[in-house]
Amino acid sequence: MFRLLNRFFLLAFVLLVSSGVYSQDTTASLYKWTVSSNKIENGKYELVFSTAGSPGWQLYAPNQDLGGVKTVLLEFPDSSITARMEFAESGEAKSFANPTFDNATVKVYEGEAVWETIIEIKGTAPAVLQGTLTYFYGNKDEFNPDIPLSFNVALEGGVKAESIKIPSIDIHNPVNNCGDDSTRNKSLLTIFFLGLLGGLIALLTPCVFPMIPVTVTFFTKKSTDRKKGITNAIMYGFFIFLIYILITLPFHIAGKAISPEIFNNISTNVWLNLLFFAVFVAFALSFFGLFEIGLPAGLANKADAKSGLGNIGGIFFMASTLAIVSFSCTGPLLGTLLVGVADQGAWPLTVGAAGFGIALGLPFALFAMFPHWLQSLPKSGGWMTDVKVVLGFLELALAVKFFSNADLVKQWGLLKREVFIGLWVLIGLLTVLYLLGKLRISHSSPVKKFSFIRIAFIVLFAAITIYLLPGLTNTKWADLKLISGFPPPRTYSLYKINKNNTVLFEPMHNDYSGALERAKAENKPVLIDFTGWACVNCRRMEEKVWPDKKVDSLMRNAFVVVSLYVDERKNLPLPQQTVEKLSNGTEKSIVTVGDKWSTFQIENFGATSQPQYAIISPGQTALTKTKFYTPDADEFIEWLECGLDAFKKTKITAKQ
Repeated sequence: MFRLLNRFFLLAFVLLVSSGVYSQDTTASLYKWTVSSNKIENGKYELVFSTAGSPGWQLYAPNQDLGGVKTVLLEFPDSSITARMEFAESGEAKSFANPTFDNATVKVYEGEAVWETIIEIKGTAPAVLQGTLTYFYGNKDEFNPDIPLSFNVALEGGVKAESIKIPSIDIHNPVNNCGDDSTRNKSLLTIFFLGLLGGLIALLTPCVFPMIPVTVTFFTKKSTDRKKGITNAIMYGFFIFLIYILITLPFHIAGKAISPEIFNNISTNVWLNLLFFAVFVAFALSFFGLFEIGLPAGLANKADAKSGLGNIGGIFFMASTLAIVSFSCTGPLLGTLLVGVADQGAWPLTVGAAGFGIALGLPFALFAMFPHWLQSLPKSGGWMTDVKVVLGFLELALAVKFFSNADLVKQWGLLKREVFIGLWVLIGLLTVLYLLGKLRISHSSPVKKFSFIRIAFIVLFAAITIYLLPGLTNTKWADLKLISGFPPPRTYSLYKINKNNTVLFEPMHNDYSGALERAKAENKPVLIDFTGWACVNCRRMEEKVWPDKKVDSLMRNAFVVVSLYVDERKNLPLPQQTVEKLSNGTEKSIVTVGDKWSTFQIENFGATSQPQYAIISPGQTALTKTKFYTPDADEFIEWLECGLDAFKKTKITAKQ
């Protein structure tokens, strides 16, 4: 059972990291379809699906239920659209007894086929109807699903949604040339050092640490001279670094052919976050010793066998063997790093992996140069088990964060701020009890003495736990600014928040047109806040910068502020659901509120990361360049005032 779980969670992790990177290419389908519609009466339309067929294959006809599977399924993204699942058919069909379904008679098309059905729409119909047709094909006794057909078809008399692209907004030529030219999330240098730290921690795990003296001794003894041994060890360390770089290569290749939102979607997609939650719980259980997460043994054996090849090739495969064998320890650490920066694009992934690879590979080269250093290394023992267990508790804390992301996006209310903090307090308490020796894991050794390092970690985790305790209350000490952005916001609370006492300014919510109308009425510029429920830096801005007295005053009195949530999963009203043709020539389905605002952000403000702030006039003219994550309140104030100055200029120009 545990072997099956290993494979499941490993597969889940691989799919998570690459999820959405490869978009479905509907041109790979065996069948090409034409979809049209005919209006019958208000709210009622006939949909017609036609195909010329696919040579050598049989298309299963609709209106069949084979082994509990419907041969054709028609689905729509909105519950206000209903379809009759019975299709009228035309074309030359044939029937035969299929042994796959206990010789039941099945009906198939080998050439042209036309299927018609009726749909009904409650309320106003959209100008463009979106849906998915799922069907099956085979050959004799085969029964295979084809790539689902995602279609959009014009509806006569439907209401056309407003275009998301606004030509009057030109962020490259604003009234005042102040603001940022690029995103300002974690710098690449910061991500590199995070990767370096992760690699150093991985060195201390039982999968890697014992390999250092064994491998270095192998190189120094096997080589004909010390210089050759050092060269081989350096090459070995370099190949370890190179392997971790190569892991991120697919993101660079695929990133050129996918939606620019894909990396952001990895951090905000509900189901991805739930899968991350499951994977990190599995990582934690693995660190606790319940089972080992590893790559297939056959892969390790093949890499090990290749290590006997010529000099360079053999060394490369030895490095590959280390990476594969140590996966059960390094996988969770590297996975944590990559998931943490996945929303920022391919290069941050590569930079983080580079730091990780350097931290793993460098010690092998250094100890080969200075073999006497090996004598100073501590012996392998129970302390490495302690490292793994503590890392397991940290993985559980990260799992809570991923579940919180999903909860915030869907607004389930399952993990309110105090529940989130309470779970972290519990994890911190368990960590302290483990380090004190009061809590035992099956494979851990009794604590015989308290070293300085153990005492330091006990104090550290105890201090963190105590710091978190006020977060369970509804007092002024509950802000927990040191971890601002990680727990849910104060407004997502078990307590009833008194709006008169809240320190956070509350903008308009997802009401862009309402903000424009209010700005015109009050003669103020509009401050757009592109944000997300699962955005850590957004919460940091709201809890650290927005409460600044001057920032708060400007946002309340000088601007009309509207927050647009790019990960809002609530469906738009049906007439607003559309297919938008983007500036790059591709088409995008707009169904949810988040679809609309993420596309609005990309098309008009050229970015996919949050937070991003934009200042425009009521007439939708860009007053400044946009501003990204800015933890310095004074810098943010300077930009806001620059926007106000630009707004004054537009008013003077208008009068002239």
